[in-house]
Amino acid sequence: MKISELAKAAGAPKETIHFYIREGLLPKPRKKARNVAEYDDSYIERIKYIKELQDKHFLPLSEIKKIVKRWNKGSPVQGAVLQLQSEYFSAVERLLPGEIKGEENFRKATGLSEKWLVKVEEWGVITPETIDGEKVYSQDDVSLGKVICDMGRVGLGPKDGFDPEALRQYKDDFRGLASKGNKYFFDALWKKVDDESFHARAQQGMEIMSIFYYHLYRKLAKQTFAEEMEKRRSESSE
Repeated sequence: MKISELAKAAGAPKETIHFYIREGLLPKPRKKARNVAEYDDSYIERIKYIKELQDKHFLPLSEIKKIVKRWNKGSPVQGAVLQLQSEYFSAVERLLPGEIKGEENFRKATGLSEKWLVKVEEWGVITPETIDGEKVYSQDDVSLGKVICDMGRVGLGPKDGFDPEALRQYKDDFRGLASKGNKYFFDALWKKVDDESFHARAQQGMEIMSIFYYHLYRKLAKQTFAEEMEKRRSESSE
């Protein structure tokens, strides 16, 4: 496509696109002629992603350039991973109230169908409160609903052969892990500090341990994936 078409599709002025190219945020386009450049569809997603990093995360161009370089060196999958991380780990959004009232509003916000909302509530994966006769979903429930929908979009849903009952098992496993972490916390600080300090440390502890679990899971998932791959290959060759 021509740059005018790209500008319209990506929602960015031509001058901005030229600037991104000069700064190395976008790769140089393929030249069809001396003054005619050709842009493919990948430029649209790249530009939208750069704008998102600026508008939602307030990152300077110097930092965005480092992130985009990972995309340039990686596969389209790497770009998709970066987009998922951007959506679910927005520092600004985590500071804003994320409660949603009512099932219909929740389904609209997350994309979760009525059938699956009933299931995940039954399994205790999503657990709304009932206030004045209406269900109220927390920010964590909203994020979980979006993640469950995205699992299906990236090929990890029931239609792809994945057992949705695994979500119930994950919840049970993580509940045990969370309970163990809370016990360690209470054993260390209960009645040893005042209530205000206790609750402040609890909030900080939940956030820092969430980050710890996230990175530990990623690390162990990569390790066990390689081990399982080697095991399957070994069994296939026998």
